[in-house]
Amino acid sequence: MSPPVKSRRRYDSSRRQAAARARRAAVLEAARGLFVRRGFGGTTVGAVAEEAGVSPETVYKVFGGKTGLVEALYREALRGEGPVPAYERSDHLRTRPDPREVVRGWARLAMEVAPRASAVQLLVRDAALVDPQLRGVLDEMDDARHRRMTENAEYLHAAGHLRPGVTVEWAADVMWAVTAPETYELLVLRRGWSLERFADHVDNTVSGLLRSEASPD
Repeated sequence: MSPPVKSRRRYDSSRRQAAARARRAAVLEAARGLFVRRGFGGTTVGAVAEEAGVSPETVYKVFGGKTGLVEALYREALRGEGPVPAYERSDHLRTRPDPREVVRGWARLAMEVAPRASAVQLLVRDAALVDPQLRGVLDEMDDARHRRMTENAEYLHAAGHLRPGVTVEWAADVMWAVTAPETYELLVLRRGWSLERFADHVDNTVSGLLRSEASPD
């Protein structure tokens, strides 16, 4: 007996969705490679489409153009590696009682996310010199990252982990700066630091904000 029409439609829908995800991934991978090789200005939607094996119309429909591609690449980079997004793993670290273990975990996540996320931010920073629209995108990236660091700083403050005199604003600014794409660029890309050493730097810097073990509650 033939399967019900409803089941067939679900099957067809699943196939279409899988194909759409595959096309999206191919477009992003093509855009990532072209942006690295040619820069933002030297990359066209047509070139991305050709590299990904899709039509330019598909790229425009899904991403809206080059700016949308950059934003999508950045969101993907922030997920990190593995099935659980890095920001969810970051939130889960706050459940641990030892603040140094929390900070160490954050530093490991920074090491995981920084190579791709910083690459996108640095691309946008350089392109924003001649493209006002990307200036706004860069500001949004910076603001979102600072809001995230403020949430982390508020957690440390509320839990009593910050050393006396360290405010939420101070802690947020330090975490925002030490994980900035410019810091990654200077230390890893220009000075040749390993990612492990970069993570240790993040860990040591943020740990300096914490109350020492001997400090009274």
